[in-house]
Amino acid sequence: MASGQLHLVPVPIAEGDPALTLPASTLLAAHACSRFLAENAKSARAALKAMGHPSPISDLTIIEIGHEPDPALFDEWLAPVAAGVDTAIISESGCPAVADPGAGLVRAAQEKGIAVIPHPGPCSILLTLMASGMNGQRFRFLGYLPVHEDERRKAILDLQNESRKTGETELFIETPYRNNRLLQALAETLAPTARITAATDLTGPSEAITTLTAAAWRKKGYALPKLPTVFAVMAQPAAGAAGQKPARASQAKGRLKH
Repeated sequence: MASGQLHLVPVPIAEGDPALTLPASTLLAAHACSRFLAENAKSARAALKAMGHPSPISDLTIIEIGHEPDPALFDEWLAPVAAGVDTAIISESGCPAVADPGAGLVRAAQEKGIAVIPHPGPCSILLTLMASGMNGQRFRFLGYLPVHEDERRKAILDLQNESRKTGETELFIETPYRNNRLLQALAETLAPTARITAATDLTGPSEAITTLTAAAWRKKGYALPKLPTVFAVMAQPAAGAAGQKPARASQAKGRLKH
């Protein structure tokens, strides 16, 4: 029997009509599957209903894999796929396996020779990078910064030094109720010329994306809503920092399109 396929299906990252942020091909891929490996079963049911799945949601097989899937269960979860049952991985928000669970399962599927099919959809990290005006050739996602003040200050200074040295953009997230605390820490710790982007409620009704220097943020103040926000930082690069020199024509010509 031919092996099934493991589909990586993004879900919306904000409230609203899924058809506004998910291509028709992604919706069709979700509709074609009746078995799902989901970060959270409850949110998966809600997402699939909003995405217009043609089957009754109660008839779907939705297996909750959690935020940190147990590798000991990978063989069990992938066995039906290997036997021919197409299955989709979905996270609570955005793209599975990108700052969300799924990478381990994808690796295990590849090792078993199972076809892995990624589908397009919204990714808050890339949307922030696109709108930040910062270096999109070299960037790094850091997850969450430390909560403790001293550890957070050290992490901010470390990422500033790395950005200065390499010219890369540093991206990270925070729990919404701590948005302003983090923004203030960034503005008061970074060099005045460092640029800071706060991208809130991306693709949602309250979307707001602002890039200012640390000095300008200090003047503006800190009044972000308690909504999902991605932060980006880029320090004034040191002379000759990587990623800042224009690519030669021959190099640019051979680049893959992103």
